[in-house]
Amino acid sequence: MGCQYFAPSTHGADSFTVAMPRLTVGRGTLHELGERTAALSAKKVALFTDPYLLDGPLVAIAKDSLKKAGISFTIFSDIRVEPDDECVSRGAAFLQQTACEALVSVGGGSVIDAAKGSLVLHNQGGRVIDYLAPPIGGGKAITAPLLPHIACPTTSGTGSECTSISVLRINELNTKFVIAHPSLLPTLAIVDPQVCDSLPVNAIASTGFDLCCHALECYTARAYTQHEKIASPNSRQYIQGANPFSDIAAREAIQIVGQYLERGVNDASDTQARDQLMWGATLAGIAFGNSGTHLPHAMSYGITHLMADITTKGYPVKDPFVPHGISVIVTAPAIFRYTAEATPTRHLECAHLLGADDKGATADDAGEVLSKRLIHLMKATHMPNGISGIGFDKTHTTALANSSIRQGRAIANAPRDSNLVDLENLYGKALSYW
Repeated sequence: MGCQYFAPSTHGADSFTVAMPRLTVGRGTLHELGERTAALSAKKVALFTDPYLLDGPLVAIAKDSLKKAGISFTIFSDIRVEPDDECVSRGAAFLQQTACEALVSVGGGSVIDAAKGSLVLHNQGGRVIDYLAPPIGGGKAITAPLLPHIACPTTSGTGSECTSISVLRINELNTKFVIAHPSLLPTLAIVDPQVCDSLPVNAIASTGFDLCCHALECYTARAYTQHEKIASPNSRQYIQGANPFSDIAAREAIQIVGQYLERGVNDASDTQARDQLMWGATLAGIAFGNSGTHLPHAMSYGITHLMADITTKGYPVKDPFVPHGISVIVTAPAIFRYTAEATPTRHLECAHLLGADDKGATADDAGEVLSKRLIHLMKATHMPNGISGIGFDKTHTTALANSSIRQGRAIANAPRDSNLVDLENLYGKALSYW
């Protein structure tokens, strides 16, 4: 608590709040779903998943476990990868029809985020855009308690099982925005690394870089003491800036990425590496669920807003499509070169934890050392070479910046202030790296 990074500031926050779901972590723990759900006194649940998992072994395990515990369930699988407000509205209508007592989500971040949004609309009605912060949305408060939510992630990257946010595409605006409220935090999370054994290389790589950026952004985020103090403690969001608790989880997650990402991507039989990445994803979810992300995630939304004629091999989804982890990592080396000026010591620590060659490096070298390590990992795991690798060029940078500048919450959480010109320059520097 005495760390200089969290020194008090005038009108700044002088306390922080920590929250996370009750976690069960370990191989085979998806089989515990039924008993865990029964402990919540739920007899009838809604099971949310996606069309690609619906007839697969993971949903089969979940259904079997629920049946053995005497719990009835109805399934909702009309969820797209990168969920939008329309599928959330359909999910809310499904919940109204089923009169369930709890919700179980089995899937990646898309399924878990869709479940969170559906719970909000089920409880309070309206549209997703009503709950977004002004000036984009109506700023409608989330007040009623939501149904219990048991989240069972099937990918090792998003960490959504540990956060109080839901990232959703708003179709009328054609881009992603965030609903955030403490009540969105799942009640329980069952993290079973075994679910990742069959994930393809591209999914491990993309979600691994999402995990990587979650952790790096949390550790380099603006300190909670630099954010305005909230008058009412009950209105405080968990997205509150870096704090001593989020630091602990973020540091460990960064180290896991440095040690295991290449192994987990390049050797499908390396279960140790993939287990560690699953644990790292949960740690990074705990970290950013209690601190928030910043510029790499803010700028990723501009990419997914303006993507056109982009085909990503290995994903059975409608084009254009850029996996979330890729949309985040392609700008990250340029961004961390830029933000290192504000907090060089933290950036140098990140580089060291990530396994960079930092021998003899000084604070002035922090951004370059961290960026070089990220570029090495990108090359080693066959990521696109910057935003040009996913179809953008220098003629797009202004439009990308105009899209991303709307992500005010994340931009304000960066350690360095940024305006529209700064974002445009960063997209320009992220065109290519090698």
